[in-house]
Amino acid sequence: MALRLNVAALLFSLPFTLLTLPLHADSFFSQVNSAPPSGVLPLHHQLLQLAPQASPDALRLAAQALNCAEPNAERLAVIDYSLPSTEPRLWVFDLRQHKLLFEELVSHGQGSGDAQAETFSNTPDSHQSSIGLFRTMNSYYGRNGYSLRLEGLEPNVNDMAFERAIVIHGADYVSDAFITQTGRLGRSHGCPAVRVEVTYPLIDSLKEDQYVFAYYPDAEWLTSSTFLGCTAAPAQLARR
Repeated sequence: MALRLNVAALLFSLPFTLLTLPLHADSFFSQVNSAPPSGVLPLHHQLLQLAPQASPDALRLAAQALNCAEPNAERLAVIDYSLPSTEPRLWVFDLRQHKLLFEELVSHGQGSGDAQAETFSNTPDSHQSSIGLFRTMNSYYGRNGYSLRLEGLEPNVNDMAFERAIVIHGADYVSDAFITQTGRLGRSHGCPAVRVEVTYPLIDSLKEDQYVFAYYPDAEWLTSSTFLGCTAAPAQLARR
């Protein structure tokens, strides 16, 4: 008798179980799809683990901008201009291998400040650095030797980079010896110059459709940047 009652109870509850199953399944799969794979940290946490000396804000915003422009990018360089030129403030990340490839000194423009960069520009002949998101182009040999062209992706912020010849190149004024002599790095005409010794491998790691994010806590840029707001599809933003 008890067995018959249990069977009846099971049959009675079965339709309700079937009705609720899709709801539970939808909820479950939506959680799975929205969560990162097990053991994988969000990008900005990965960057912070690899470059703990950088400003957390710089890495968080770099990750946000890259996710807007190209979530599947292979390489990312972050320049943290909130740090003085006497400290390493350029990091190159291999995003697929989750590795830090370079941690380097990098110069800023003569017009941006002395040891500390404070002002930035998109204007030709200003000799100031530019902030924001850049996409790398081709490498070439110019008056500064082996160099890497940059395409500024942010209108009125850095989109004159190509016309201004803002490129990554090596310079002998980027060295510990220069810091010892002057208390700061030498300064460029706006280019992010690096040590001569790392010019070739660093440029080769970044050339051709990789990304560079230059950070400074500029209030106007932080509130107006399209890449930090991410209001359009990634492909539309990166190709404007």
